[in-house]
Parts: sequence; structure tokens; C-alpha cells
Amino acid sequence: MRVKTYLKSITLFLFLLTFMSYGQEGHTEEQLLEGTKTDKEAEIKEYILHHLKDSYDFGLYSYTTDQGETKHVGFPLPVILWDNGLKVFLSSKFHHGEEVAEVGGNHYKVYHSKIYKVDGPNGEINEDEHHHATNEKPLDFSITKNVVLIFMVFAILFFMFSRMAKAYKSNNGLPKGIGRILEPIVLYVRDEIAIPNIGEKHYKKYMSYLLTVFFFVWVVNLFGLTPIGMNVTNNIAVTLCLALITYIITTFSGNKNYWKHIFWMPGVPVPMKIILAPIELLGTFIKPFALMIRLYANITAGHIVLMSIIGMMFIFNNWIGSSLSFVLAFVLAILELLVAVLQAYIFTVLSALYFGMAVEEHHDEAH
Repeated sequence: MRVKTYLKSITLFLFLLTFMSYGQEGHTEEQLLEGTKTDKEAEIKEYILHHLKDSYDFGLYSYTTDQGETKHVGFPLPVILWDNGLKVFLSSKFHHGEEVAEVGGNHYKVYHSKIYKVDGPNGEINEDEHHHATNEKPLDFSITKNVVLIFMVFAILFFMFSRMAKAYKSNNGLPKGIGRILEPIVLYVRDEIAIPNIGEKHYKKYMSYLLTVFFFVWVVNLFGLTPIGMNVTNNIAVTLCLALITYIITTFSGNKNYWKHIFWMPGVPVPMKIILAPIELLGTFIKPFALMIRLYANITAGHIVLMSIIGMMFIFNNWIGSSLSFVLAFVLAILELLVAVLQAYIFTVLSALYFGMAVEEHHDEAH
């Protein structure tokens, strides 16, 4: 009986956490239920697209008072712009994107999660025929919500592994504390990912990167499942940087055999070498591109599907449809926990595979 009580409490807690994120941008249950079905579908779609974007403030949740005023709970983040000089101010000047910020005689406005320059305190964003903003856009170096999460994950990983290293030194090479949890994972990355794909001769110099990218992707994916809505890996700029690092390491690790098999493959007729060389060279760019898209698409699709199913509760607005949607959303949320580590594993395995291909030593003459 006690176990069943715990399970019910956990289920209710997860349910409330899920809907906390729904209220982040001022979308309350009453507002969704009052509108028509078409209005609710449009509002849910708008919220999902907005939830996937980065933001200039750290919003925990929001609520609507009895007077109809929306209150946001969170804190602003620093906005850093270069517009004929450095402009630094807090994002609270935008009032959650509803107002124009005046800084040093210039006026700025947030539009689709980007900052544009406007003419004055009542300035508007001008659009072309394709609904793209035509206003001048300053260089943006702001500390956004996703950047805050990257710093947080860096601090968490640094704390965990520094504690683990100190424990090894003080405990005669035996893990203790958090090291007992981390050591099996580190050994798994070494024995099941690095050594089989790179080889015992070369794997050690790549272990630091493989461990870093594995734990980084895993932890940020887990944070993306929390109600605070920090979705780093569904930002294609982040996955691009990760894939670019893998590409650079692979390129500079490549030995003469690696480049020989790209530009002038042994044992292949000369006409075929001329045809295959540009294809193989293109493949060196396609591999990291696939890394980037795979991580970005899987994480983004998971968030969209999960939030769409949650939104169906408000569309059905009856106990049968809402209950089925809740059960499906709950199961999918548990599945997303598996996807979080699976995507970290896939990214690490493919990176190790590319490194192994770059340092592999061929013996074509012997064959």
C-alpha cells in the first residue's frame, strides 16, 4: 500500500511539473478552456513554437491575478549588444518582450526571440512580403537562458569530476561518494565505445573529449525535460558547434592512410579514383552534418510530440480524452529519459568511430 501511495504521489508531482511549464508564458488552463477549439489549437501551437526558442530572461512560471494581470516569476539576464559601441543592460527593460528598451539613446525591441533596432519608444518592427523583419539588427552577445544552462552544466560536470579525482587520490585509487556512480559510466565509455572504435593504441588521447561530450549531451537533455524549459540541444547552433569540434578533431587526427583512402584509394582503377575522390571528400563533411541534424531533430521532435499530446488535454476537454492524453504523455515522458541518454550515446559512438577511421593503420601492400 505504501508503494502505491508513493507511485500516486510521484505521478501527481510529475503531472503538476509538466503543467508548470505550460503556465510559463501566461497560458493558464482557464484561458485555454474559454476559447474555441480553433483558438485553443492555435494558442497551443504558438506556445509550443515559443517554448522551443531561446529567451533573454529566466522564467520559472507565470500566473494570472484576479484582475487579469499576468505575473511572471523568474529573473532577467544580461543583454550585451554591439551597436556603434557596447550596450549592456538587463532584459527586464523589455518586460518579457512587451515593451521597447531604451539604452544610450537607442531603442530595441524583441521580435521572434531576436533583438532589433526601432525608431523610438513606440517604434514597430517592419516586415517584408515574406514576413521577415527589415529593421537593423545589432550584434548580439547576450547571456540567454540556454547560455546560462551551458554554464550550469559546465559547473556541475567540473564539480562532479573534480570531486571524483580528489577521491581517487585520497582513497588509494578507489572511488567513493559520487565516484561510485560515475566510475561504471566512465569505464563503459572507455571499454565499450572508445577502445572498440579507436583501438587500444590511440584511444587515450580522445577519452577526455568523448567523456565530456557524452556527459554534456546527457545532462542538458535531462534539463530539457524539466519545467524550466531550457532546451539546449534543440538549438541547432549548439549541435553545430559539437559536430564541428568532432570534425576538426577528426580532420587533424587523420593520418596519411586516412587521406590516401579519400583522395587516391589503393586497388581501385584510376578512372574510378577520379570519380570517387570528390564523393569521399564530400563524405567527410556529411558525417558531422549528420551528427548535427540527428541530435537536433530527435530532441526537437521529442519536445514537440510530448507538448502536443499535453495540449490535446485542453482540446478534448473531457475525462476520456484528457485521461488518455495524460497516460500517453506520461509514458512518452519516461521514454524521453531513455532518449536523453541514447542521443548522448549515439553522438559519442559516432565521434569515436570517426576518430578510429582517421587513425586506423592500413596494410594494403601486405594484402
